[in-house]
Amino acid sequence: MKFLIINGPNINMLGIREPGVYGSENYQSLLSFIRSSCDENGIECECYQSNHEGDIVDKIQAAYGEFDGIVINPAAYTHTSVAILDALKAAAIPTAEVHISDISKREEFRQFSYVSLYAVKTICGLGFEGYRQAIVFLKEYLEGKTQ
Repeated sequence: MKFLIINGPNINMLGIREPGVYGSENYQSLLSFIRSSCDENGIECECYQSNHEGDIVDKIQAAYGEFDGIVINPAAYTHTSVAILDALKAAAIPTAEVHISDISKREEFRQFSYVSLYAVKTICGLGFEGYRQAIVFLKEYLEGKTQ
């Protein structure tokens, strides 16, 4: 099983950007956590981060036929990107959405997610742990163990 893990804009600034919201651990710590979580579950993964919407769209399109699942934290594009939603729909790869913070308790404009219109699961507000839960859920979903 192979997953593409996508992180959107400013996730590369973890530990610097708003540590009260996103925690004090940096992006490299997140990558280590993700890879460890995938290894523990027998999943091969590729991690990708971009601050550019079109690059994320291109990566999702290129994932077609290459990955079994996508775990995505679209970050700020969560609330604005129909293009990322459309790319996910076009690639038709089962997707779990994750957010480090609880977007339902943030500013009003952050409370709607376009990606959630496609994702089989959205996990918010659990910090790095949300990625592990998304990975496990998506694996079980693909194995037919959960709906």
